[in-house]
Amino acid sequence: MNAAGQGYVRPVDFSNGHVDMNHGAGGRAMAQLIDELFVHALDNEWLRQMNDQARFAVPAGRMVITTDSHVVSPLFFPGGDIGCLAVHGTINDVAMAGARPQYLAAGFILEEGFPLAELKRIVLSMARAAREAGVPVITGDTKVVERGKGDGVFITTTGVGMVPPGIDISGDRARPGDRVIVSGTMGDHGVAIMSFRENISFGTTIRSDTAALHELVAAMVQAVPGIHCLRDPTRGGLATTLNEFARQSGVGFRLEESAVPVRPQVSAACELLGLDPLYVANEGKLVAVCAPQDAERLVAAMRAHPLGRDAAQIGEVIEDAHHFVQMQTVLGGVRLVDWLAGEQLPRIC
Repeated sequence: MNAAGQGYVRPVDFSNGHVDMNHGAGGRAMAQLIDELFVHALDNEWLRQMNDQARFAVPAGRMVITTDSHVVSPLFFPGGDIGCLAVHGTINDVAMAGARPQYLAAGFILEEGFPLAELKRIVLSMARAAREAGVPVITGDTKVVERGKGDGVFITTTGVGMVPPGIDISGDRARPGDRVIVSGTMGDHGVAIMSFRENISFGTTIRSDTAALHELVAAMVQAVPGIHCLRDPTRGGLATTLNEFARQSGVGFRLEESAVPVRPQVSAACELLGLDPLYVANEGKLVAVCAPQDAERLVAAMRAHPLGRDAAQIGEVIEDAHHFVQMQTVLGGVRLVDWLAGEQLPRIC
C-alpha cells in the first residue's frame, strides 16, 4: 500500500515504531494504521468499504453468533500466537453448533508503547488463519489505552455462521447410554503455554494445538447428522466441558482413564508442574457425545480428517441424579472429576 497515495506524509514505521495514543484518537494516525495494517493484511471487499459496520448476505437457515475475548500471555508461544488463536477460537465456538462459520469481526485493545512490529506480526498471523479457514474478518475496531493500563494487546472476535437444516447440537442433549469421544490428545495448548512461560524443556518442544475445527465438524455432521453434543474443551479442559454437559443435560459421565489420549511429554509436564491434564486447555480439539450406535461411524469419520486422526472413545453417559463426572482409573479405582476449584492456568487463551 502506498502511504503517499492515501494522503499520508510517510508510511507507518512497523520496524521501529510503537503504538501511541494518536493511534486510537480517531485522527490521521489512526486512519493510517488501519489502512496500512488492518485493511492491507485482512483485505476483503467488506473492509475496503471502510464503514463502521459490514453488510453481508447469509444463506437461509438458523444463524449462530458467538463472541470471545483473548488475553493470552505470552502473546507468542510454540505453535501459535494471540492472532491465530483469536480466529481459531471463535470459528470453533461457531462450529460447535454444527454451523458453517461465515464471517468474523475483531476488536483490538492496544497499549501505548506496544511495538508496531509485534502488532504487525499478530495481524498477519490473524489474516493467514482467516484465509486458511475461509472465514474473512469483515469489520472491526481499534482502541488505545495508556501505558500500564493494558498488557500489550487484547483481541475480541465475534463470529457468525449458519446451521444446516436438520442439525440440532446442544449441550443439553446428552442421554444415558451415549458415548463420549474426543478428537485427539488433551492438554497440548495449556502445557505449551505454561512450559514456555516457565522455560521448561522436555527434550522436544510442546506445541499448541490451535486450529480451526469447522472442516472436521462438517465431516462429522455429514457422517452422523444426529450428533447430540459438541464443544471445544478450552479453559478448564475436558473436565470442565463434561461437567457443563452433565449440568445442562441432567446426566452423569463415566470415563476410562486409560482411554483418554495424552501425549507422554504433556503428561510428564503436568506431573512436574502439578497439573491434571483433564483440566488443561485445548485450542484444536473437540468433545462429542453421540448415540451408541453412531459412535464407531463417528470415530471413523474423525480419524479420516487430519485434525481428528487421534480420535478416541473415552467413556459414556450414565444416569446420575447428582450429575457427577466419574473416572475409572488405571489402578481399578474410581475418582470424581469435579469442577475446577480456582484457576489452574491463568491467561491461557
